[in-house]
Amino acid sequence: MGTVLMHNVVSVDGFIADEDDDVGPLHEWYFSGDTPITEGDDQLFDHSGVGRGFRVSRASAAYVRPMWASIGAIVMGRRLFDLVNGWEGRPPAGEHVVVVSHRPKPEGWHPEASYHFVDDVKAAIDKAQELAGERIVSVNAGEVGSQILAAGLVDEVAMDVVPVVFGSGKRYFGSIDGQCLLEDPHVVIQGDRVLHLCFKVRR
Repeated sequence: MGTVLMHNVVSVDGFIADEDDDVGPLHEWYFSGDTPITEGDDQLFDHSGVGRGFRVSRASAAYVRPMWASIGAIVMGRRLFDLVNGWEGRPPAGEHVVVVSHRPKPEGWHPEASYHFVDDVKAAIDKAQELAGERIVSVNAGEVGSQILAAGLVDEVAMDVVPVVFGSGKRYFGSIDGQCLLEDPHVVIQGDRVLHLCFKVRR
């Protein structure tokens, strides 16, 4: 099975969005560089108003491109699915998405898309690993990510740290209860307005 990677863009004080689920300036670095990180039409994800799609600094591209290419499946919570409408059936990376939800897929929603709805975090990881094979399973941080981490199912934690302070909002590690030890970062890459970090979870 491939690595289970918990990942998100995060403020320096540990938030992935404000109380209203607005990411504010957290994603600006995705669209402010000169190096594309995808080959397809990715303007769907560009909320900057520029309409250029993903373009980052060269340093960030050297990190993001191979990571995204290695993702086979994404695990996300129902709240994020509803907020972004499941990226209209086209995830930014990987071919498959598993949504942790007690509600089924909306009737008639993008039947061609490989989106699977399960009501348990362990079942979500099992399904994602089945779909991803040897490729990475990317888990969105937040409440669902923290549940998966607390269950001991996360192998690595990746953070794209943006120099902004939110003060309050939705936490990267959700409402996790108790400590989780990480190894020293094995990835430390300085991009433009972002610092890429990756830690293995200590077993």
